[in-house]
Amino acid sequence: MQNIVPMTRPILELRPGQHLTLTPQLQQSIRLLQLSTLDLEAEISQVLAENPLLDREDESPSAEAQAESERESSVQDDEPAAERETPVDEMPGSGGVYPDDDSSLPEAARPDTLREHLLGQLALTRAAPRDAGLASLLIDELDENGYLGSPLEEILGWLPAELEPDIDELRAALSLLQSFDPVGIGARDMAECLQLQLRNPDLARLPEAADATVLACARQICAQHLPLLATGNAARLCAAVGCDEATFRAAHSLILRLEPRPGRAWTVPAAEYAVPDVIVRKTRRGWQVTLNSAAVPRLQINGLYAQMLGNQKESAHAGLQAQLQQARWMIRNVEQRFDTILRVSQAIVERQTAFFSQGPAAMRPLILKDIAGELGLHESTISRATTQKYMLTPFGTLELKRFFGAGVSTEGGDATSATAVQTHIRQMVADENRAKPLSDSQIMQKLADQGIVIARRTVAKYREALRIAPAALRKAQASAR
Repeated sequence: MQNIVPMTRPILELRPGQHLTLTPQLQQSIRLLQLSTLDLEAEISQVLAENPLLDREDESPSAEAQAESERESSVQDDEPAAERETPVDEMPGSGGVYPDDDSSLPEAARPDTLREHLLGQLALTRAAPRDAGLASLLIDELDENGYLGSPLEEILGWLPAELEPDIDELRAALSLLQSFDPVGIGARDMAECLQLQLRNPDLARLPEAADATVLACARQICAQHLPLLATGNAARLCAAVGCDEATFRAAHSLILRLEPRPGRAWTVPAAEYAVPDVIVRKTRRGWQVTLNSAAVPRLQINGLYAQMLGNQKESAHAGLQAQLQQARWMIRNVEQRFDTILRVSQAIVERQTAFFSQGPAAMRPLILKDIAGELGLHESTISRATTQKYMLTPFGTLELKRFFGAGVSTEGGDATSATAVQTHIRQMVADENRAKPLSDSQIMQKLADQGIVIARRTVAKYREALRIAPAALRKAQASAR
């Protein structure tokens, strides 16, 4: 008897699963929050040029102009989105923001930012969409010097759980970013930045790099002995590396040719471009924060087009209906951006009252988690709301990030912030004898004399965070001048 095997039929099966889906509105909200004021202005200018449904409040047409437009629209019903000319808006300290299509301006009037420069290279790669998205996220986390501002583990914690992020994926995205120009971009500290440059094949054109022994010595110094290099003790460093003095001198000369700040070429001095988002003033009720009206774009829906769409069937102008929704999103997200910045700023001021009365040396310990918990927001939101956002204070215009720092104990038992300690270190280096710069050990002793007792290794960590070169490099740079 034969066994009859039933034939299987193809079936359509639905399987539940979770996929990361960020709505366009949420994506725009996140993006606008992380932009600086000038980048936001450029973004809005581009949207104004592309979307006829969005206007600035001060660009609202008069009643006569609206009537004239209505008469024209009855004749040109098929062309409701007439071309509009985007005005040039002058901002304090910004030099103006110009539309991309203004051919009368020289090319240098709108130089690429570091972010645009890197995204342009990312677009030329064949990276998968997920890898490109992670690399783009890392680009947004770079500081003005081109360093990765947050540890990969911390960035991993910011990503939605439903994305199922993996630390190895982030490492791969970072490797991709670190392959871009300028060499050294995406480093997490100065040692890694210099090592990336020493692995660059183009380095071979330098005479010092032609010698493999010298190159290996330079790589070992940057990887393991930068603090020792800062002491200027050549004999001890030669013993640690295992090289002769001539090799060390050549390696030292090679290191001096490297760029410790890869993003320098795209960095404009803060005094030239930093527009304060918020202003702090002393009132009878204490220190109060207000938004800088010059930095807040005033947007509105174009009334004429909105009225036209209200009188037509939705299907007749589907494209304009979509642009109307996008305009509403833009207005709502811009308002939400500045509301978040204002709330975060006020919370910072309430925590850092001593700073506004006494100055940077009185900065108290503060971490993102403190503000996040107080406002009921995620730490990543606080990070975006404080990066490249500026506050006008009695002591100058400061980035909101400057108000955060871990606690450091003092001899009196009180805690001071890392930011306050960095302020002391910055001032010491500014006042030092350039021919005899202070070593980390000497800075440590000077801090101890002021009651701030920290290890020399911690001094080196804070000095690197301030992008201050080791004493040996500062001395060599002073001699070169």
